Amino acid sequence: MTVTYYNPLLAPQSLAHRIMPSELSDFADGLTPMPGSTFRIALLIPMCGSAGLWAPSCISSAQVAVAQLNEADGISGRPVELIMIDSAIEASTPVEEVINSLIEIRAIDAIVGMHISAVRQNLSKIVKQRVPYIYTPLYEGGENTKGIFAIGETPDQQLGPALECLQEMHAIKSWALIGNDYVWPRASNDYAKRKLKDLSVSVAFEKYTPFGVNDMSAIVEELERTNAEAVLISLVGQDAITFNRAFGSAGLHKKMIRLSCAIEENGLLASGAENLQELYSASSYFGALATRENAVFREKYHSFHGECAPVLNALGQSTYEGVQFLARLLQVHKDDWQMQNSECLSHVDFSSVRAVSSKKERTSRTPMYLAKANGVVFEIIKTL
Repeated sequence: MTVTYYNPLLAPQSLAHRIMPSELSDFADGLTPMPGSTFRIALLIPMCGSAGLWAPSCISSAQVAVAQLNEADGISGRPVELIMIDSAIEASTPVEEVINSLIEIRAIDAIVGMHISAVRQNLSKIVKQRVPYIYTPLYEGGENTKGIFAIGETPDQQLGPALECLQEMHAIKSWALIGNDYVWPRASNDYAKRKLKDLSVSVAFEKYTPFGVNDMSAIVEELERTNAEAVLISLVGQDAITFNRAFGSAGLHKKMIRLSCAIEENGLLASGAENLQELYSASSYFGALATRENAVFREKYHSFHGECAPVLNALGQSTYEGVQFLARLLQVHKDDWQMQNSECLSHVDFSSVRAVSSKKERTSRTPMYLAKANGVVFEIIKTL
């Protein structure tokens, strides 16, 4: 595993140096926290494997948040730096080993993680309130561990309304469910089955695959034989791309629609426009979102990284919000963050791209959107 140390005081995309686990002790020399010293955030993102395609967008979005914070007072009056750590389950060294070492040698002050739930569950046994841990992506819900703050959407917020909407639009008689074999797809599908039962809709097919399946044509053939009219895709990153390519090659869009809560703009580009017909996605954020908040964020993002920056998407943007939430958390709960958990989200007012503010009502809310692939971009068709 490679740990990448990022110094935001250099050029936007500069990497100061790379650190291997065996070098962590040397890295920590002289880093004992003192007033005014650097505030180091471990940014946990997958850099290889099925979810590795998300890394550039995640890093770029987090860098924008760090730059904004450092234009002011940083975090707790200290300038902020990022340490990027590979949190893919395919990484050569388990991320929990690296994080435990970094915490023990006091080389990091906090964690912002955009990775799968299985990694979060492993890390929750390691971190143990020693540093605040912000978990940013959509997830299955139920994270209430003290010191861990899950800020992403959950199936009742995201998947449920999307299923209701698609049922109303298409009057689907039966669904198929396919996902990777870990906690988020299984929990999401359990929720979907309950929701579909309430809507008097049957489930014709349910299948879980390991990460890294290189050919999904057999799975698509099996899916076609079920005669389902829709499929819920809970596959991660490259696996979703592989599925979409096989689905498109089989022309299965002529028989069923697709819904995913995790396919984002990188996935569209990699799948290819010819393989994306009748593909829907539900999310609280899309790069093309036409809100004032997103217009401001897009301007900051491209001013920092240029027009050839990694594509904006929900999973990448979540790291921006994770860093911003962390900064605000340590203002609101400076002395008692260890005793807080995800239940405190409602009273930590942070800089959010997803939230839509209303000056008239002096409130902010996080809408959910249903989008449909139009070529290799998402077109938002409905607010859920």
